[in-house]
Amino acid sequence: MSATRSHRPLLDRLLSSSTLAFIRAGRRAGQSWWKILHGYAYGRWPYGYIGSAIGERRELWPLRALFGPFLVRALGKNGPQRWGAEYHGKVVPIDGATRLVAVGEAVDAILPEQVIPHENARHLLLSGQGPIVALDCPCRLARTDPCLPLDVCLIVGEPFASFILDHHPTRARSITAEEAIEILVAEADRGHVHHAFFKEAMLDRFYAICNCCSCCCGAMTAHRQGTPMLIASGYVAQVDAESCIGCGACAERCPFNAIQLADDLSQIDGQACMGCGICVRGCPEGVLSLVRDPSRPAPLELEEIRATG
Repeated sequence: MSATRSHRPLLDRLLSSSTLAFIRAGRRAGQSWWKILHGYAYGRWPYGYIGSAIGERRELWPLRALFGPFLVRALGKNGPQRWGAEYHGKVVPIDGATRLVAVGEAVDAILPEQVIPHENARHLLLSGQGPIVALDCPCRLARTDPCLPLDVCLIVGEPFASFILDHHPTRARSITAEEAIEILVAEADRGHVHHAFFKEAMLDRFYAICNCCSCCCGAMTAHRQGTPMLIASGYVAQVDAESCIGCGACAERCPFNAIQLADDLSQIDGQACMGCGICVRGCPEGVLSLVRDPSRPAPLELEEIRATG
């Protein structure tokens, strides 16, 4: 009898309404049971999943055996390209990120290839009514000396929000759109990048806005190492050379190392710049701006998507 009671919490989680809702949503989306299992493992154990992938905290390494069948896809033939296509983030300046969490009406659209240049996971589905959950960042918790605060991952919409709240009650909390915007603004002020994340196993669609620091973020680390997990915003930073005083604030803040000082002026590497706008926000002289870069994937502009959806 005691054995039955000891297993009941696990069974309750496995058969919880949020788990069943996630499974039903996956089947409605035509996902295979493998993808649904992958999504369940990712959502149920994000700290072990991402922590074992990052591999900084030794106590998480044994979990690689559990998540190996999923992580090995990133290490095999064409692994980096496949991984980037199945799990990727679109850089979004703060105005765009704010609109994603404050949308006032339902949005159901497949983003065009010009915005998300992958066949997988580019479905944008928003109810217009939330819900939104703030989750302790798995990437930060995977580090031995993480950036703070931790609760900066914004899980957007169902069935993801209820699933995360149900399975991570001590690391997740329900928040309003106004509270989500406060988190976005605070993270932007800290110099952290907003990414709209899409994952094939998460119902082939958008599920979160992560606020990422270059030191902790697994996606940014992978991107620097050649796994193309991040998609540029569609903008590039531009400096007014006549007004720049060469203070170096932008170079210090740039999370992609795309700005250098030369001849006491800020020089922007257009290829390295991802158009996040962190430099623009932190320039004390206001001489930086974001301009559309037609050579990059188009911005994730909610108004345009709603107009053409």
